[in-house]
Amino acid sequence: MSEAPKSDQFNPQDDMSPEELEAAQAANEADAVQALAQLQGEMAALQTKNADLADQYLRAQADVQNARRRADEEITKARKFAVEAFAESLLPVTDSLEAGLAVQDATPQQIREGAEATLRQLKSALERNKVIEIAPAPGTKFDPHQHQAISMVPAPGQEPNTVVGVLQKGYTIADRVLRPALVTVSAPN
Repeated sequence: MSEAPKSDQFNPQDDMSPEELEAAQAANEADAVQALAQLQGEMAALQTKNADLADQYLRAQADVQNARRRADEEITKARKFAVEAFAESLLPVTDSLEAGLAVQDATPQQIREGAEATLRQLKSALERNKVIEIAPAPGTKFDPHQHQAISMVPAPGQEPNTVVGVLQKGYTIADRVLRPALVTVSAPN
């Protein structure tokens, strides 16, 4: 008869009595139950945290939608009432013109003084609203972004493509050309 090969590994259960085996199994089961209870507690905590995060996400989404809605409403109001400040600054000009027209026996000098004062009011209102004149001085380099050349004239002593005269002032609003200045430009020699 041949003997079964002996294993070099030590198995503690081989030397244990049935009572010790039962006690070890009970201890293992108790450890497993305790580990399961711990894992279930961790899972419940993670589920609670997940629910909190989901709630926070939904609230954040609602906040973003509300902020977008408010921003859209403000943009709509800004567009609707954008000219309000501009119109308000022109009301004194209207008042001055009406007051000047109400005077029946004004002299030409008084009419001229009233017109000049009203023009100053109008220019001031335009400047407050970022409407700036484009009135290039003679000799200024022609700028096609701000000037529109109506004609080219011979101008001895001036460089070619420089402004000789302004036929009509131009205007910008917030650095954007509203109307280019109409100018005559010096011709090449």
